[in-house]
This record gives sequence, structure tokens and C-alpha cells, in this order.
Amino acid sequence: MKTLVIGTGGREHALALALSRDPQVTEVHAAPGNPGIAAVATLHDVDPMSGAEVAALATELGADLVVIGPEAPLVAGVADAVRGVGIACFGPSKAAAQLEGSKAFAKQVMAAAEVPTALAHVCETAEQVEAALDSFGPPYVVKDDALAAGKGVVVTTDRQAAIDHAAACDRVVIEEFLDGPEVSLFAITDGETVLPLQPAQDFKRALDGDEGPNTGGMGAYTPLPWAPDDLVAEVSRRVLVPTVQEMARRGTPFQGLLYAGLALTSRGVRVIEFNARFGDPETQSILALLRTPLSALLHGAATGGLAEVGLPQWSSDSSVTVVVASEGYPESPNTGDPIEGLDRVAELDGVDVIHAGTALRDGTIVTAGGRVLSVTAVGADLAEARRKAYEGVDLISIRGAHHRTDIALAAEQGTIEL
Repeated sequence: MKTLVIGTGGREHALALALSRDPQVTEVHAAPGNPGIAAVATLHDVDPMSGAEVAALATELGADLVVIGPEAPLVAGVADAVRGVGIACFGPSKAAAQLEGSKAFAKQVMAAAEVPTALAHVCETAEQVEAALDSFGPPYVVKDDALAAGKGVVVTTDRQAAIDHAAACDRVVIEEFLDGPEVSLFAITDGETVLPLQPAQDFKRALDGDEGPNTGGMGAYTPLPWAPDDLVAEVSRRVLVPTVQEMARRGTPFQGLLYAGLALTSRGVRVIEFNARFGDPETQSILALLRTPLSALLHGAATGGLAEVGLPQWSSDSSVTVVVASEGYPESPNTGDPIEGLDRVAELDGVDVIHAGTALRDGTIVTAGGRVLSVTAVGADLAEARRKAYEGVDLISIRGAHHRTDIALAAEQGTIEL
């Protein structure tokens, strides 16, 4: 199978890496990719937001499967363009991608499908915002209705900060605060069959102890030894399957990766948000433990043959991913700083360095974004995976870079309470 991965970030590097290790895959191409992806795929200089360019490249390559990584091309309809030239594409249509593209739309779908989620108000005026904030009280949860690269959400006890964030958006969704630990659960679907993956937990705040501003994600791990044994079955029954069925009923079947961000509250499971693609950095940890060929799952979803693939099979190991971010991230990340130590990390067993915000300048790999790299390690348990991941992080040198030191620590110590 000849595959083409669309995107430039860590999620796309993880996908390309998994496909390069897949015995069913003969070639891996990526567009436009990054220096890390270049080690496992052939790169092509194509605009990932242009459906015409992506479709033309896929046709030229004779690709059997196109995998669209980021949300923006999906919301822009790039998957439709690829399918329009008769090539299998993993990723929802423009219409179906509105599950992520509009939080208000997602709330409508959840209401119709009777999916448990936070109470919410959609607000377009300052008066509506203030009334909604007062109706829920602190902590205030304010979400930009549009795409915001994982950073459009503010959770704060400061009412004025909530008002200011809403004022910077055209339309917002204001929700009740959900207590309890958060979980990410991905499902691969062809619009009918729904195959959940292994749950993971990510870390959105920039600093240890869940302090600091929201980010796109500073680390992740899987599996979750503290999670209820029936979590995947319950979420499949109450969230994933009803949502896929409701999208089909609306005439916009969802084919691709349905990401449910969940809160395990004192009142039960609640959906925080839906995404229409693999999450970053959870994907890095999840794919490191996947034993079913990734190409079979993605191609099955793209072609309507997922029922024939069967439930994904997993390693019994644990995986931890730690993100290394550039100085100033998330507010104003530095770029152009040299990255040292990558060759030493490559010598570690069971450790992968996933590139996200990197570029090649005069033969040197430099920073080119906020989340620069992530180090993913596999171990027999979370303790070993954490040790190996941080061993890799410690070998990397970037001026002013920062990372969290507590990824998966509470899970390792058994201190997470439901």
C-alpha cells in the first residue's frame, strides 16, 4: 500500500512513523512534512490547505490511501477533494468535520444523540456572555466556537478574564465546569462500524501541577491504570456510536477519527469536546502500543470495510510522551534556535523523537514552532516509560526550552481519584 500523510506536525510524524513500520505499507509520502518525517517518508512541497494540490499529488503518486492529519484541511474540505478523484482518504468530509470546526454544531449533535455533555450557552454579544457566566458561576469555561489549534479555551475563576477571552472571539460557547479527571478516547469509524482505541490522558496546561496557560498539549500517556474497567465500553455505547449514528442520520456520515475529550465527573462521563482527527500528543503514545497494522484500520475506515478489520490489538506495555516546547510558548514562542542532542536520543532503546515545530536551516535542525519535539518512550510499566522518556528529554538541548516534569506521575504513583 502506498500512503500519503498530509500535515507538518507531531501527529503527522507519529502517523508516518507507524506507517513506515507497517508491513502492509510499501511507500510513505508526506506533504509538506518536517525534518523528522523526512527520515521515514518522501516529502512533497504541497499546500495542505489546497484540496486541488493534495488531490493532484495523490493522483501523481498513485497513492492508495491519503491520511489527513490536521483539523484545518479537514474543515476546509480537503478530504472531499481527494475522494473526488477516486482515492481513498482517511478523514471526514467538510460537512462532518464541523464536529470540530464548530463547538455549537457539536453541541447540537450531542443533544440530538442524547450524548452526556456539559450544559452550555452559545453567545454572540457581550450581554449574552455576561448572562451565561452568571448563570454558571466560577470556574468559568469559555470556548471559541471556531478552530483555535487547541488553545481557544479559557478555564478561569477570573470573571473579567473570561469576558476578555469571549470579546476576542466572534462567537463563544460558555459551559458549566466539569469536575474529575480528563480522558481522551479515539475511535476509528467508516460511518457505521466504530472501533475505539486505547484511552489516553494528556496535559493541557503549560506548567507542572496543571498550572499556567492552556496549550496544545504538553504530554500524554497510555494506558490508564486508574480508569474504570468498563470505560471504553460505556463511552462507545453512550457517546461514540450514538454520535456516528446521528451524523449518518443527518446525511453527513463521519468517516475517520472521532476524538472524544471526556471528563469523568462525579455525575458520570461527560463529553468536553469532539475533534475530527488524531489528537496531539496522545497519538504518539497510542500508536507506539498499537499492534494491529495502522494501514488496515485507516484504509478500512476510508473504504467502508472497517468491520472486516476487527478490534485493534495492543501491546501490554505502557507509553509516555513528553513535549519539549520553545522559549515563550504558548504566548510568543521563539524560533530559529538550534536543536542539539537528537543523535544521542536516537541511540536509546524504545524511545522515539517526534518532530513538530522544527525546520532544516543550513544543515542544522532548528525550532520552527511552539511545541518543538516530543519524546515518546515505551516501557513495561508507566514508571519505566517515564524514566526512559525523561532520559531522552534530558539529552536534548534547546536554548530556553521548557517541558513539564510530571507527565504520568500521578498515574504512576496511583494518586488519581475518581
